[in-house]
Formats: sequence, structure tokens, C-alpha cells
Amino acid sequence: MLQPWAVQWIMSVLLYRAAAQYSSDQCSWRGSGLSHESHRKDVEQVYLRCSQGSLEWLYPTGAIIVNLRPNTETSSGHMAGLHVCIKPHTYSQGSHVYLERAGDLRLLLAEGEQAQGTVHCFSQAEGALFVEAIPQTDISRRITAFQYELVPSQVPGAHMYPYLHLGLVTCEPCSDDEVLMAVCTSDFAGSGIFQDVVSTMNDRTQVVVTLSRLFRQKSSVFAWGGVRGRSWSGRVTVPAQCAVHPGEDEYLLMGSVHFGEAWVGCAPRYKDFLKLYIQAQRAGTNPCQIDTD
Repeated sequence: MLQPWAVQWIMSVLLYRAAAQYSSDQCSWRGSGLSHESHRKDVEQVYLRCSQGSLEWLYPTGAIIVNLRPNTETSSGHMAGLHVCIKPHTYSQGSHVYLERAGDLRLLLAEGEQAQGTVHCFSQAEGALFVEAIPQTDISRRITAFQYELVPSQVPGAHMYPYLHLGLVTCEPCSDDEVLMAVCTSDFAGSGIFQDVVSTMNDRTQVVVTLSRLFRQKSSVFAWGGVRGRSWSGRVTVPAQCAVHPGEDEYLLMGSVHFGEAWVGCAPRYKDFLKLYIQAQRAGTNPCQIDTD
């Protein structure tokens, strides 16, 4: 239940916009609660306009409201499908994280849960982040810190990212249209084989892969090398309930990178993709051109 003083905090933010704080680079914010020492019930606004970044609040006191927006103009329809995902650092402590909307608070991440470093996602339409410091007699070693990402939930392969769909992840293959779009827009796309399962957790499995072709990658997920320097190698992550078959067919692996991990979204057999791609190429319906030779 929302405490009376918390209601007063939120109302004070609505009345006193002049107290807002802005990030210097629009992506990340670093602040100190020591400025709240003489008036512990201050609430400050933080505005970040970026697709990903971080927040670090040293010696938290009082509270901050974190407003996250993409760094490009976005239509209302796309905003409705946009999610915010946060991943606390394992050393994060000193505050609770809530969702705030129209003066109502809903607990998203308690202080004791932050040490697990688990990803939590919510729809941007659900509100802003309300980070509330826990009153302490000694705040000298308290730091609240997390990374964030803005994640669209309506792109090819998004159904495979478990934190967007808690308990609703399916291992269904992508449609033909989704495959053709994914090879053009995914954070990574390459053809290769699953080599070995290296770890399995409650919600995910990590697999070593070797790629013979790499069509695109936005970050250095895959490194050039391998046997005789003729392939790329790296690790990908899939939901734990989705089967992986090391050493069998060649697949076209496409997906997104979240908090440094490459999550597979669409993975058709490469020979099936080639047939689909050639058909679309002849019909002139390919979203983009790639070199399949």
C-alpha cells in the first residue's frame, strides 16, 4: 500500500518541476543522495533519452523518478509495444524500485532481490521508475545501480526473449515474413551450427556456435578465428525450454543482444532460408539484399 509520505513526494514532483535533474549524455545518470541530506523527502526527476544506458545513485536518500524515452521520434503505436528492461548490478542496494503511474506505486524490485542481477521488464505504458531510498543510519556504502534497455516487443523473434513474456515464451518458429525481416534488422545474423551446450539455468541455455557466414552483427558477439581461421565463433542464449541440437543441421541464427548476451530469435535451417530468400528475390519482395554465396 502506498504510504502517505510517498503520495506527498509524488505530488511535490508534479508541483515543482524546477527540481528536475538531467543526464549530461542523455543515456546514463550518476548522482548522489548527499544533496538530499538536509531535506530527505525530496524527489528528483531524471530524464534519459536513449535506447540503453545506466543509472548509478550513490548514498541514496529521498527518491528519484526516472523517465526513459527512446532517442528517436516514435509513433504512439510503436510506443505501446515498447518495453523497459532493467538489470541491477549485484552490488546494488539501498533502495526499492517501483513503477509509478498517476501517483500509484507498484513494487518492481525490492532491495533484497537486486543482488541476483536478474532482468526485469515492463511495458513503458505502465509508468516511470520510482526509486525510493531505504532510510539508513549509515549510507556510506550504499549504491543503487542498474543498466536499462528499451526493447520493442513487436519485432521478429521477440517472443523468444523470456523476460518480455514471463511464463509465455514459445519456441514456435518465425514466419516467412519474420525471417526475411529478421535477416535485415536483427542485431546479429549468420549461418552455422550449434557446437556445445555450455550452461543451463532455470530460464535459459547458453550454447557455443560456429558460423561459416556472418551477415551482420552490431556488437562483437562473434569473433573471427576458429579452425584455420575460416569461421566465427561465439555464444548464443536460448530459452531453457527450447531444444538445441548440437552438431546437426546448419541454421541461420538471428536475434538481439541484451545486456551483452546474444539471444536467438529466429533460427530456420539455412537451406530452408535459401529457398525462401531466392523466391522472395525473384518476386521482388525482399526487405534487403544479402550475399548468400
